[in-house]
Parts: sequence; C-alpha cells; structure tokens
Amino acid sequence: MHRLRAERDALSAAIVAGSPEAVDRLRAQGKHTARERLALLLDPDSFTEIEMFRRHQARGRVDERRPHTDGVVAGSGTVDGRRVFVYAQDFTISGGSLGAAHAAKIHKVMDLAVAAGAPIIGLNDSGGARIQEGVPALDGYGGIFRRQVDASGVIPQISVVLGPCAGGAAYSPALADFTFMVRDTANMYLTGPDVVAAVTGERVGHAELGGADVHGSRSGVASFVHDDEESCLQDVRYLLSLLPSNNLEPPPAGPPRGASRDERPRLAEIVPVEPNRPYDIGLVVAELVDDGEYLEVHENWARNVLCALGRVDGEVVGVVGNQPLVLAGVLDAAAAQKAARFVRFCDAFGIPLVTLVDVPGFLPGTAQEYAGIIRHGAKLLYAYCEASVPRVQVILRKAYGGAYIVMDSRSIGADLSLAWPTNEIAVMGAEGAVNVLYRKELAAAADPAGLRAELLAEYVEQLTHPYYAAERGLVDDVIDPAHTRAAVARGLAMLRTKRKPGPRRKHGNVPL
Repeated sequence: MHRLRAERDALSAAIVAGSPEAVDRLRAQGKHTARERLALLLDPDSFTEIEMFRRHQARGRVDERRPHTDGVVAGSGTVDGRRVFVYAQDFTISGGSLGAAHAAKIHKVMDLAVAAGAPIIGLNDSGGARIQEGVPALDGYGGIFRRQVDASGVIPQISVVLGPCAGGAAYSPALADFTFMVRDTANMYLTGPDVVAAVTGERVGHAELGGADVHGSRSGVASFVHDDEESCLQDVRYLLSLLPSNNLEPPPAGPPRGASRDERPRLAEIVPVEPNRPYDIGLVVAELVDDGEYLEVHENWARNVLCALGRVDGEVVGVVGNQPLVLAGVLDAAAAQKAARFVRFCDAFGIPLVTLVDVPGFLPGTAQEYAGIIRHGAKLLYAYCEASVPRVQVILRKAYGGAYIVMDSRSIGADLSLAWPTNEIAVMGAEGAVNVLYRKELAAAADPAGLRAELLAEYVEQLTHPYYAAERGLVDDVIDPAHTRAAVARGLAMLRTKRKPGPRRKHGNVPL
C-alpha cells in the first residue's frame, strides 16, 4: 500500500504540474494555467477534481499521446462559501482541443451541477474540435449544447473566454447567461481569419474578427470585458454574489438598509426638468441601489439602454433604464435585444425588475426598419409581458408612443407604476403632436408661431400634465424624486410574495 500510494501521489503531482515547456509557452502569452485560473476563481482549498486520470480512447495515430485529464480540469468548489461546478480547458494539452473524453468530462460536471442545483462556470481556452477524432468530437459539442439548453433557466451558466474559442465551440458562450472575455488573449468566431480570407478575400486579424472588444461593443456576445484574467475572474465572483444558485432559491440577500425611509434629494439635481437635456442614468441607478453599487451588463454594447444588477434594501434587483447620454435614450434594435435578454434572465431566476423610463420613442430610419426593429422591439415587449417577478416602473421624464408601452407600462403587466412630477406620457412629444393635429390651421394662420405656442400650451395642459395618467389609473403615484428609493423599496417589499401562474402550454413562440 505504501508503494501504491507513492505511485499515485507521483502521478497526481505530474498531472498537476503539466509539461514545463508547454506551461512556459502559455505564460509567455500572458496567460495562466487552467489550475491557476481555478485557484483565482474558487475559495482556497475548496476544489474537488473529478476524472483527473481520464485519457482519450481513440485509436490510430491520435493515440500516440494520451495525456491524463485529456485537456480539461473539471470538478466543484465554492465561491464565498457557495457551491459551484466548473471546468477549465487546458491549452497546454493538445491546445485544449475537444475530443470524446474531454467532452464526456464536461457533460459529467454539467449533469452534476443541474443535479445539485448549483451554477456552472466554463473557462474556455481551446483550439476547437479535435480533428483527429472526427465525428465523436462534434458529437461531444452537441452534448454540451443540449445540456446548456436543458439547464437554461434552471441554474446560472457563466462562460469565461480566456483564449481561442473557435468554430462550433463559440456557441457555448453564446448559450450561456453571461459571457466574460479578456482583451488581447481571448478570441471567438465561427470561422477564423484564414478561412475568411480564402472564402471572401477579406484580410482580417484575430482581434478585429472576434476579439473581446468586438464582442463587447459590436456583436453583444460578451457581457463583460476585462484587461486581465485576475480582474475578470474576480468579477465572476462578484456576479455570483448577486445570483441565486438555481431557479428554486432566492438570490442571496444582504442586510436591510432602511431604504423604505431613505431620501435622496440629489436625484432632482441629476435629472434636468427640461425633457431634452441629457444626463447619466447610471447616476440615478447609483442613488437607488444600496451603497451606490451595481454591476452593469453589456456596458459597451447598445449603450442607449442600461441593464444592471444591484440591491435595494439588501434584496437583489435587476434594473433596466433608458440612457439619455446615448442617442437621447431611444430604443433601437440592439437596445431591445439587450434589455429583452436581461429581463428574461431576471424573470427566470426570480429577480425583481425595476424599470426607469425616459424614452422619446424608437429610433426612426430605414437602417432600423431594415434591421428588423419591429421584430426586435417585440422581443422586449414579449419578455416584459411574460415576466412574473415583481415589476416596478418609474417614469422620470418622457414616455412616448410604443416605447412607453414596451418599457414595462401598466398595460403590459407592471405591478406598480410610479412617476415623477416631470413625467410626460403621450403618443408623441407635444410639439410634434401639435404639428400633426393642426397642420392645416398653422399653414393658414396669419401668425403661425403665436398660434403654435397657444396650441402647444393647450395640448400640454389637457393631455400631458403630470397627473393625466394617474387620473386614469395608469400611474399609481406621482412621487417626489427624493422619495424614489423609498417608494421602490416599499413597492418591492409589498410584492415580495407575488405569485403569477403561467398559462397551460408547451411554450410561447418568442419573436426571435
């Protein structure tokens, strides 16, 4: 037994150490090893590895090298004492390529995560499918994708791209709830630069084709982008602190902060009374959430809408808000997609929604119409209508037309609608409405400017005064801006035990 233990310990140590030459090459690229990444992500001494001794069983020339782990380190650990399941692809072994044994280990840890009701985190650093193994490698990817879909809305899924993620492998981050990428080292695309050049003649580099900034600001695949692995994995830990372990558990709560009695007079200073003056909605969110702390999702993509996770009186909430600093806060195709996916995630995991409305409408123009803004806007409409979590709407200033309806209005199911005295809810802005309604009168008037001013004042007084919607039951209360945090906290407390059974059906047909 002494000899067997010594042999086992020596083999385990050799597996953990890896090839010194391969590790040196990896570090020369500014990257950590798979095990170092797990040490950064998980609590100290919490990792339990599974199938360390697994090796591929392929036959032919591929079986000349059969390293243990088969290029992926898999198992379970804790983050802030809470259970998570993880796998980390090891680029030092066959470039992290995925073969049948490699895939089977990922399948195993994903199945365990669902069974235990704990989040799954994948650290991606792979050259793609192992060509030498052929179809079994592709079958392995299919098994991963199917499990991701089965686990969707059951446990949180986080994908972290720390190196190449090419071909079919790119669909795994796309199916995850949140995707992290690191600048300079992470790349993700379906077809690489060589294939693009061969097929289209276009010359493009890895970073330009599928780098972190591309997916963080243009495609919207990356939820978060970081400069280094340390800050990236630290942010994964922070994100997990805001998420429930599964769809049957509430998100982790912090201590109450007395928010229901909290006044924030600075809110009236942040938001100008003039409807066309811009401001940063992020400053409003900071006044609403505990300690001014929130985690913004897709910070650099579709910046005309803000989506963030934070806490109000200790309880986790999802915040959606129009951003007047970008495109005046209008909704466009990308913003609708971004907000819709965030709303659906929050609803799937029981996270209440707070929607801050200051929207002049949908972005007009042929570019948006051709891009399918009707279809994409319908996604956000569908997401809110379907959401059964507590929903609080706060109208800060403008709320025009169809965009008002889509931004969680009472008509589509908001539980509580609050409005500031600066609210202006209408089919369109007063000036535009007057020009449309009284076009003939204005054209025939001796003093068009004077008549327009008179009609404008009359329209505002009759149809867009602060209490117009409240008088008709479409707004529950018109509140002092300073009382917004308190009103939201009281509303969420009132709705905490909300239950809304869904209709009997297999599933709805989302306008994808």
